Amino acid sequence: MKTPESVLKKQATQKKLAEAAAAAASAAAAKATADVATFAKKAEAYDAEYTKARQEAVENRRTAKVKGGFYVPPEQKVALVIRIRGTIGVSPKAKKVMQLFRLRQLHNASFVKLNEATIRMLRLIEPYVTYGYPSRAIVQKLIWKRGFGKINKQRIPIADNTVIQDAAIPGIECTADLIHEIFTVGPNFKKANNFLWPFKLSNPKGGFSSKTKLLHFMEGGEAGARGEQINQFVLKML
Repeated sequence: MKTPESVLKKQATQKKLAEAAAAAASAAAAKATADVATFAKKAEAYDAEYTKARQEAVENRRTAKVKGGFYVPPEQKVALVIRIRGTIGVSPKAKKVMQLFRLRQLHNASFVKLNEATIRMLRLIEPYVTYGYPSRAIVQKLIWKRGFGKINKQRIPIADNTVIQDAAIPGIECTADLIHEIFTVGPNFKKANNFLWPFKLSNPKGGFSSKTKLLHFMEGGEAGARGEQINQFVLKML
């Protein structure tokens, strides 16, 4: 019995689709393999850059000490801001600033580029937040453990580098690029930071003390600027 022409056409179409799918899968696998090698080299290059910067800082401190002076490190470029109080008693101006920093919920955290304007805004909301200068390790842990990206206004977990590639941020193709851009405040910091969904942290281990939560960090409390000690605080909330 002769096979109907419609069946032959359907079989030919299905064969073409199967071949196209196999070719696409093969190309995707080859690209993924090449990307792994490329991203590994990028990570190594960034590690070497950070190590060199640390060594230069140590050498500068030693040189300054020998000469009887002091080494003044460069000013910090980025801060990590964490909201530690709710909405009760928040002034409209402070509420607006926290919305600009995307701190809409308790224990939300976000990165803020430091300049004269943002420093003034941080001082305005000090009673409701705590902030400081994150280390590279903390930036990395936040993105790895609590990192979500914004793709088509949806909250997508950063489970692999394809999520970052879908964001189409110039020069940022993997988590190493994203961490480097945030930590060094690169030219595409704004796009990278907007891609990151505000981090949702847990209540710190041991909780807050009702007696100290409302006090400034310099007075033994939790609120306000805490410098590099923000890193230990974040570890309690991961």
